[in-house]
Amino acid sequence: MPTKKANKSGPAQPEAGSKNILEQALHHYVEDFIANNHAAKVVADGLRVIGPGFWPVIDHLTFRTHHVEERAKEFLAQGYAYDSKLGIIEYENWWAKVYRKHGYPVLFIDQAYEGKRGKGSLIPDWVDTFGDKVLHHVAIRVEDIEKAIYYLEKQGVAFAGKIVGDKGTDLRQIFTAPEMKNRKAFSVVELTERHNGYEGFLPPQADGLMESTRVSRS
Repeated sequence: MPTKKANKSGPAQPEAGSKNILEQALHHYVEDFIANNHAAKVVADGLRVIGPGFWPVIDHLTFRTHHVEERAKEFLAQGYAYDSKLGIIEYENWWAKVYRKHGYPVLFIDQAYEGKRGKGSLIPDWVDTFGDKVLHHVAIRVEDIEKAIYYLEKQGVAFAGKIVGDKGTDLRQIFTAPEMKNRKAFSVVELTERHNGYEGFLPPQADGLMESTRVSRS
């Protein structure tokens, strides 16, 4: 579990249900993420001003790992369940599973394919560098993704690539420019705009997002 760090830009968000082990763990992961990602601090500070805090707007949390099922055990033990309706979500060189528990953020856990199919994936090097006990990104739900980008850019938040998903479609997403750590892309914030009750993760969308944060080595 990540070490809890003080957020210098504002008071730490109170841990809802402090006696609940799962809520404590998830809040620690999120607080650690905010403490180490500028874009997340900007969003969290703004939400604290009007009262609701960061937690209520979380769409999903994403962990990268070498072994999805092994990483998921921490959360399965606390009542999360694999979303069998979505099944294994497959991309060109990586795959993911989604886990849900009513009243809690959705978990998206991904890994590269083993062998040749996983060649070129960003995930293995990231996990080797940072481990799989920290969040790669937190997705926050927004009403209008263009307006959210406009206001965040005015506060110094940069974005990677373009919005993935056309206007009027069920899911639209974009990543912030990656927070760098030891010269490597560490974490990003995702803006997520959903419509029509859609709760899935469209493969073309997520694959495009993944590539938007690829940092050139030149």
